[in-house]
Amino acid sequence: MAKASAENFPVAPFFLPAAWRDDLMAVYGFARLVDDAGDGDLADPAGTAALLGVSAPREPSEAPALTPSAQSGPPAPDRPSPAETAFRLALLDGLERDLDRVFETALAARGGARDDAHGDTPRHPLLHPLVPLVDRHGLTPEPFRRLIEANRVDQTTTRYRDYDELIAYCTLSADPVGRLVLAIAGVATPERIAMSDDICRALQIVEHLQDVAEDLARGRIYLPAEDLESFGVTEADLAAPSAGAPVRELIRFEADRARTLLDRGAPLVGTVRGRLRLLLAGFTAGGYAALAAVEGAGYDVLAQQAKPDKRRLAAKAAAIFAKGR
Repeated sequence: MAKASAENFPVAPFFLPAAWRDDLMAVYGFARLVDDAGDGDLADPAGTAALLGVSAPREPSEAPALTPSAQSGPPAPDRPSPAETAFRLALLDGLERDLDRVFETALAARGGARDDAHGDTPRHPLLHPLVPLVDRHGLTPEPFRRLIEANRVDQTTTRYRDYDELIAYCTLSADPVGRLVLAIAGVATPERIAMSDDICRALQIVEHLQDVAEDLARGRIYLPAEDLESFGVTEADLAAPSAGAPVRELIRFEADRARTLLDRGAPLVGTVRGRLRLLLAGFTAGGYAALAAVEGAGYDVLAQQAKPDKRRLAAKAAAIFAKGR
């Protein structure tokens, strides 16, 4: 949960009602837990596995080691071994079973059953807050399942052929978050969902641009293969300590795509009022500020991670709030 402050956008800012902040942090906690399970970043994977009833390595020293890729080009990225991949997939399966418990418990509560009489309640503490959230807002499992499925895809898919294939991945990894925010606020309509999807996809793409080096170290490349080829960029170029001209031009091209999505989705802000409007302005401004950071780094996302300036983000959020887009 402490990772919330490092995001490009405000997760649950102070100006929201306490109930909204709790709801948004519950969604964030679930999404972060799923991402960390899929990326092998859990602080205590064995403990999480035990909670979920998943078999884990017996000792930390016996955990499956990361196996260097046979791919040529220095330095070679590391990819998880088959055993580690199987463990991550088992954790994701365990989290999906725990998600089922969330909805079973919420359904039992609606039927008047007492919590302590319902034996199969969620096992992981980060899923406990989802029960009242689901009950209050009548949420469906689909957006939560999509987040889990995105991380399953990450275990088996490390390259994306073209932009359409990447966007299809974003429908799993990014769209659900915005849809959950709209559902929690009670303002979900087809028009708002479409604009929210554009904003969330833009946020996902710009995060991929910021994390090119980090993702490559995990053996993943989210830049479409046809774009690498078009700009004459090789995977070895992405492993360099700094970006050459072709890489910078490629990143500029992808940043422009993300900006187009943001521009298309930004009018969502003008369709709502009050504190929700300010929240959505903050989400959208986070994307623009991250793009500005990438541009400010000269599109060299390899030398260092381009992070948005908090003051610029706040100023942009104020402007978007005032204009409604």
